[in-house]
Amino acid sequence: MFWFFATILVFAALRVITARNPVHAALFLVLAFCTSAGIWIQLEAEFLGIALILVYVGAVMVLFLFVVMMLDINLTRLREGFWSYLPVGAVVAVLLILEMMVYLIQPYFGLVEAPRPDAAVAGYSNTKELGRLIYTDYVYPFELAAVILLVAIVAAIALTLRHRKHGKYIDPAAQINVRREDRVRIVSMPSVKKETPKDGDPS
Repeated sequence: MFWFFATILVFAALRVITARNPVHAALFLVLAFCTSAGIWIQLEAEFLGIALILVYVGAVMVLFLFVVMMLDINLTRLREGFWSYLPVGAVVAVLLILEMMVYLIQPYFGLVEAPRPDAAVAGYSNTKELGRLIYTDYVYPFELAAVILLVAIVAAIALTLRHRKHGKYIDPAAQINVRREDRVRIVSMPSVKKETPKDGDPS
């Protein structure tokens, strides 16, 4: 099962960076998340697998798809600088591969000598143990991360709602408090009867 999920994961990851259509790339990223969740569940990390499905596939990727489908992405313009950045990207890719190879040949974390996780006792709950650690030993880092995320949300809203010089804005309070007299003016005008042109009159 591991090799089955790993093969699909590698294929989906490659298609994410090689697909020409951004929507297809986002869908392959959803497939990569699902197969990663399967590997997490095999490693007895059920909470991480379920969180990957609920948070990333159920929320983040749906938002990505909405943004990709709403934006008018010019693929031709995006590919203009591909060849100029290719050497730098190739060097970075080679360095990453070398780092992963060095990491995998270590005796403790290698592919052959990797330690197997201890068998869980009866009644053991991975989610319960993770929750206990978060709210006891790691409560301050957890709360600090929550505060940082809150600040990031407020900053994003503040940057989005900044007043631009030539922007058009709607004041909801002014719309609610509007009166009929402010928008509609009734003018009384006398009726004018149109005269019928006589015979031979060019008008």
